[in-house]
Amino acid sequence: MCISERCPVTEIIHPFYESHRAAMEAAMRHRLDLAEPLLCECMQLSDIDEIRLEVMGEFAVVLTRMPYVGGTASRMSDFFMRLIGFMAISRVLRRRGLPLPVIGDIERKTYKTQLLTVPEAERLASGRQFMSPENQSLLREHAAKSVTASHQSEFPQDFVCDFVEPGPGDNFEFGINYTACGFCKFAARHGDEEILPNICGLDVDAYATRGIRLERTQTLAGGATHCDFRFSRLST
Repeated sequence: MCISERCPVTEIIHPFYESHRAAMEAAMRHRLDLAEPLLCECMQLSDIDEIRLEVMGEFAVVLTRMPYVGGTASRMSDFFMRLIGFMAISRVLRRRGLPLPVIGDIERKTYKTQLLTVPEAERLASGRQFMSPENQSLLREHAAKSVTASHQSEFPQDFVCDFVEPGPGDNFEFGINYTACGFCKFAARHGDEEILPNICGLDVDAYATRGIRLERTQTLAGGATHCDFRFSRLST
């Protein structure tokens, strides 16, 4: 039986996400293991067995509602698969009465700990690849495609962005302005607007653990017209 009363028994997971389901569920279980000390402390619990079951049940609901945005052909598919599980965690903890800032703090600390389980050399190599000229060219192509009417018609729940070149006096290597966000669209459809900023809060550590500095002054979730991501390399 599904833990959540809202579990839509007739809905199915998109085949692309179904093929990654085992890995996604394993990552969620690992995430909950890492979160257990924080949750036990702030909720005065001896274990989180009930919360674990509730979160995994909510995650099953979330999986049926994940928008398909192109699979391996879209770099944003990976963003959805890595981060959408935090929607399930936030939903459950909010229902259990935790304040949103506390939930966000738990999720940021847990995600950073999870990211740091990857060997440093592997993380830094990933960061160098992200900042490379070759990847910047791919990001330009992705941005140009995302704004086309044909792409937005085929994948209406996808992200839309512009690639930003640095100007004179800028201290970043490149930037991306997201003018539409897949997570914002998901939150709007399913009533998750209040917990949405917690997803945004994961970004800085996600890049920092790979040796990348992310500077951002505004977000769509915060009511801005776009999210202004600016990337540079962290000093070593």
